[in-house]
Amino acid sequence: MSRSTAGDGRASATRILVAHPSPDLYGSDWQLVETIHGLIEAGHEVLVALPLDGPLVSVLRDAGARVAVMPFTVLRKALLSPKGLTRLGTQSLPEIARLRTIIRASRAGAVLTNTVTIPWWPVAASAAGVPVLAHVHEAEDTQRRFIRAGLNAPLLAASRIVANSGAARDALLDVQPRLASRTEVVHNGVAGPERPPEPLRPRQPGDSFRIAMVGRLSPRKGVDVALDAVGLLRRSGVDASLRVCGSVFPGYEWYEEELRERATRPDLDGHVELLGYVRPTWPVLEAADAVVVPSRAEPFGNTAVEAMHAARPLAASRVQGLAEVVTDTVTGLLVPADDAEALADALGALEADPALATRLAEQGKQEAAERFSVAGYRTTMARIVDELLEH
Repeated sequence: MSRSTAGDGRASATRILVAHPSPDLYGSDWQLVETIHGLIEAGHEVLVALPLDGPLVSVLRDAGARVAVMPFTVLRKALLSPKGLTRLGTQSLPEIARLRTIIRASRAGAVLTNTVTIPWWPVAASAAGVPVLAHVHEAEDTQRRFIRAGLNAPLLAASRIVANSGAARDALLDVQPRLASRTEVVHNGVAGPERPPEPLRPRQPGDSFRIAMVGRLSPRKGVDVALDAVGLLRRSGVDASLRVCGSVFPGYEWYEEELRERATRPDLDGHVELLGYVRPTWPVLEAADAVVVPSRAEPFGNTAVEAMHAARPLAASRVQGLAEVVTDTVTGLLVPADDAEALADALGALEADPALATRLAEQGKQEAAERFSVAGYRTTMARIVDELLEH
């Protein structure tokens, strides 16, 4: 499909229909906002389909997109089993037919699907004869191969695929190798604070050590590991505290209860704050002496980049995308996942060595600006969509 051109040789606007599974405002949601900014800056008209109303809607409209809230299938963890995927497949035909009708009625020149959790959008776009770009934010490698192959099978209908990290690409191609020629890695573009961050506060021996974490309250994010690490630090004589920015993912209320119970034990009592959803998080990051990203799995790690933008020293898990974002001992400290003792040791090193903390913070800030700029990300995504439209 080619784009028409205006009299001055510029490509005329094309409508891009974007499908996204969540109305929330976390990593992949904010990344969608940057994608849409890039498409609108390139002259496209953007229509976004969401399954539910929520805070993302007003942000998308402020960015210049039109938003339609409509029901469609979103994969949940309960469906990630042979029986669940089989049931999903048997119910697919009416859903694909309905989405194909919606896509045709939208008169979109291309469809962009954000995450693999909305499986029938790529299939429906292909059935409607509309090119589709699938943006993969997942790097699942812990589930059974059969499940992972089924989860990613709908991407065979995509014309192009963008993965947000090499880890996400490798996990995808491990189970769907036919997608190799259609897949490229585009690291997220993560916005920094509006003003330069304050420098790290000078700390004297015996001063408190303030740690921050930003992320959903879910086992994947390893909040429990962070609490245990802070408990170990305190037992070693460090006056450490932790502030966590993030709300619980629906269905994981039990996990928040466990975290709150853990925070009342003697080693942590009075030194952990679970702040709930916080936006913007810059004041919390700026008040911290160090930031922790203890994820058990992380396809990219926007919060690690935000810590780097904030010029705060970082301790993170050596997993998937985090190992691509953070260069160990250069822009942060990497430790094994699910290892509270190793995380406590890394935080202890930052607490005991202000020169190390300052060096990592400054190098991280420079790296974030160079590698993960919003402007570069927007330009790259617009270029890929334009290439899609030209074929």
